[in-house]
Amino acid sequence: MNSEETFKKCSTCREPIVFGQKYWSCSVSTCNRSKLALYFCSLPCWEAHVPEARHRDAWAEEQQAPTRAAYLVEQSSSGAVEPQRNARMVGATGMISPKTSTEPGDDEVLVVVSKLKKYVRDHSGMNTSDGAVAPLSDHLRALCREAVRHANEEGRKTVMDRDFIPFLNPRR
Repeated sequence: MNSEETFKKCSTCREPIVFGQKYWSCSVSTCNRSKLALYFCSLPCWEAHVPEARHRDAWAEEQQAPTRAAYLVEQSSSGAVEPQRNARMVGATGMISPKTSTEPGDDEVLVVVSKLKKYVRDHSGMNTSDGAVAPLSDHLRALCREAVRHANEEGRKTVMDRDFIPFLNPRR
């Protein structure tokens, strides 16, 4: 079969799933991540996957492969534009100046709000505004970006505690 007619390959039998064909996906979220994304051409192929994946409660979800034209439009719109990355600044104290960004996921809260509020209350008797959560998450994102950069410079694929130390405020 021509690769131009193939949408994906079955994750079990490796048979092609052509554009417009019915296929199945696993209901478990870890089987549907962008880097892993499993596709099955038939229910028996999905059923062969279940014991191997050790799912406790899963089902096959019927899907419809897009047309080739729709797939090409989706691919060109998702990969053509590189997200804008804002500059990061490290001040004289080593503190990172958090910048707002348009990267995906940059509006998510990175802290457990109830634990943050409890910590502030227990240590100061003060309340914490909900508005404090966004700047704190922005700062954590900036710290993480710098730690990732530091780990890359050292040739590692794992971010470790020592990658954060140069960027933490020495004043406590």
